Amino acid sequence: MNRSAAEIVREYGPFPGVDSVHGVTYDGQHVWFAAGDKLNAFDPASGKTLRSIDVAAHAGTAFDGQHLFQIAEDRIQKIDPKTGRVLATIPAPGGGGVSGLAWAEGTLWVGQDRKIHQVDPQTGAILRTIESNRFVTGVTWIDGELWHGTWEGDESDLRRVDPRTGEVLERLEMPPGVVVSGLESDGGDQFFCGGGRSGKMRTVRRPRRGSAPGSGSESPVDSTSK
Repeated sequence: MNRSAAEIVREYGPFPGVDSVHGVTYDGQHVWFAAGDKLNAFDPASGKTLRSIDVAAHAGTAFDGQHLFQIAEDRIQKIDPKTGRVLATIPAPGGGGVSGLAWAEGTLWVGQDRKIHQVDPQTGAILRTIESNRFVTGVTWIDGELWHGTWEGDESDLRRVDPRTGEVLERLEMPPGVVVSGLESDGGDQFFCGGGRSGKMRTVRRPRRGSAPGSGSESPVDSTSK
C-alpha cells in the first residue's frame, strides 16, 4: 500500500451562513455541497457562491451528468439542478445513517458507516457491498479508481481501494485536525473535499498514475453481473 501526506492545493471558505459541509459533487463547471438545509454551488476558479437550492441536504451529494442526487436522512433525492425540484426519492440503504454518495456507470455508490454500497438508482436496492475498516465519509470514482474519504476523531485520509475486495491500495493522509466530510474528483488531478464543521472546502492533489492498469475508459465494475 502506498502511503503519503495529502497535498492541499487550495482552500475555499468558510462560506456565509454555512456551519458545516456535508456531501460534495462537481458538475463539470460548479462544485455543489450539502449544507444541511441547502445545496450550494460555487465557482472553483473564483470561489464565489453562485446559487443555492432549498432542499434537505444532510450528507452525500452526487451528479449523474443531468441530475443531482442528495442524501436526506433516510432517503436519497433526485433533483433537477435547473429548477431545484425533487423529481424522485428512493430509500437510503439500511433506512439511514448514510454518508458519502457518488455516481458511476449507471449506479449510485453510498457510504454507510464502514461500508460502501452499490445501489440501484431507480429502486434503492443494494447490488453489492464493499467493507472498509474506517468510517466512510465521501465516495468518488475517477479513471476506474474508487476513492473514499474517512473521518474518525480528528483524523482523516483519502483512500484508493480495490472495488472488488475493498483492499486499501493507497492512502493520502490529511494534516491533524483537517477532516474530510465529502469527496469528489474534478475529473482530472484534484479532489474536492468537504471540511466538516470548519465550513470550508479544500482541493487535494490526486497522485499521478501514468498508464497504470485500471486507468482510462475502463468501467469501474460490471454492475450488470452482480
